[in-house]
Amino acid sequence: MQQLSLTHYTVTSALGCGLQETLATLRDRRSPLRPCDFETVTLRTFIGAVDGLEDCPVEGALAAYDCRNNRLAQLALSQDGFRGAVAGAVKRYGSSRIGVFAGTSTAAIFESEKAFRRLDPATGILPANFPYRETHNTFSIADFIQHTLRLEGPAVSISAACASTAMTFAAASRMIEFGLCDAAVVGGVDSLCLTTLYGFHSLQLTSEGPCRPFDAARDGISIGEAGGFALLERAQSGSGIALLGYGETSDAHHMSSPHPEGLGARLAMEKALASARLQSSDIDYVNLHGTATKVGDSAEDKAIAAVFGKSTPCSSTKGMTGHTLGSSGIIEAILSTLGIVHGFIPASPTTLKVDPAIACHYVTDGGERPLKRVMTNSFGFGGSNCSLIFGCA
Repeated sequence: MQQLSLTHYTVTSALGCGLQETLATLRDRRSPLRPCDFETVTLRTFIGAVDGLEDCPVEGALAAYDCRNNRLAQLALSQDGFRGAVAGAVKRYGSSRIGVFAGTSTAAIFESEKAFRRLDPATGILPANFPYRETHNTFSIADFIQHTLRLEGPAVSISAACASTAMTFAAASRMIEFGLCDAAVVGGVDSLCLTTLYGFHSLQLTSEGPCRPFDAARDGISIGEAGGFALLERAQSGSGIALLGYGETSDAHHMSSPHPEGLGARLAMEKALASARLQSSDIDYVNLHGTATKVGDSAEDKAIAAVFGKSTPCSSTKGMTGHTLGSSGIIEAILSTLGIVHGFIPASPTTLKVDPAIACHYVTDGGERPLKRVMTNSFGFGGSNCSLIFGCA
């Protein structure tokens, strides 16, 4: 594949709003996960929340799009001069030549949850003023981003569970390579809602404390919310961080459980290496999907061990962000990118004792280390898998 530069990027999560806050929290090696205090939820679990969304509605011409998901997108797009960077790209290419590739797993399902509280008692019909198209509709996020940034190129929403925003990089890469656009805004958002919190709890997949990826006592996920975006353009030598390769697979093993040997995950990593024309020994660090479930971490470990052996350092950042579901791909891509730019491996502060059955080289303290190339993994329900490789252009 052709290399694409990440000429600008931004991230907002429980770690902070924007790159500086995010980097500072990563450097502190502390977890901002907290006991769940979202809306009416009464579960004993921890979450990774973005504060202040209740106080920053979408207003003006886009007021119909107002919902927690799009508020989080609005907040993320406002960080790190990202809108200005996109405006600069519009001057270079024209608004019709910049695509939007946005991922989300549940979109604004929280709006539907609230709407169902207001069903007509006589007919059971949803309220007439419920703006499904602009909120819960999966395309809402791509549509909202396109309108917000005043772009007119291809616009696509990808919903592939927890691999959603990782796959936006692959989709954009193909569209640029085919000549259908010259640049792309990739990324996306997932926000807290009742369905995911109660749904994962019903599957016995949520932890009562902060999640502990790859820990001997890991017992489930901590759900988070986040939004992140990157501007992709054709790479020029020395132009900074680039997308070097990607690999996508669908193992279709089970509706919610990964292949026990990590088959789809392994194939995704191998495809990413082949796409980048690299060997496993060329990768300096792997940001794991690492959800902190017994089965998920075990399957990913087997895949990592098969591809990388025991030498390449790995860690999961979900102990700091929570599992941000569909947005985890873009979030972890940017966290990995920060590792390259600033020369460090992100820590895993909630992992207290690495499971002795783990075969990969899992690191908990992180630490300063020059990184030239990194891989990041995103694996979703139903066997949707995506691995991305980033490095210097």
